Amino acid sequence: MAKKVVATLQKKDTKNYSKVVKMVRSPKTGAYIFKEDIVTNDKVKAFFAKKD
Repeated sequence: MAKKVVATLQKKDTKNYSKVVKMVRSPKTGAYIFKEDIVTNDKVKAFFAKKD
């Protein structure tokens, strides 16, 4: 899957997107969960700032 995402992000029209991965602690079990998303470069800081 990672290769497909990287190839998609490198197309001519999508140069201003980034794949972001955030580690969040599960309130139920206490284990860490990884949240992934593809956001525009100007919204990367907002993605990491919001609490899930």
